[in-house]
Amino acid sequence: MREFYVYVMANRSKTLYVGMTNSLERRVAEHRAGLSAFTAKYAMKKLVYHQATNNPRSAIAREKEFKGWLRSKKIALIESANPE
Repeated sequence: MREFYVYVMANRSKTLYVGMTNSLERRVAEHRAGLSAFTAKYAMKKLVYHQATNNPRSAIAREKEFKGWLRSKKIALIESANPE
């Protein structure tokens, strides 16, 4: 079955970028190569969180949910899943 991912990228100053993709490895490589305007501008190089699902609609809904959260809630989720 195909997987879809909601993910969060960050930079050294801890700016966050939330996205959704069907190929996490490819998308992270694109961000690191500067192929996405926002992540290139802010040097988003670090994948700090990801969540997989088999349903693209669920992934889109989760991405929208993340984007609606306060920064503190996003950071709490990231730190609970990825303490480093």
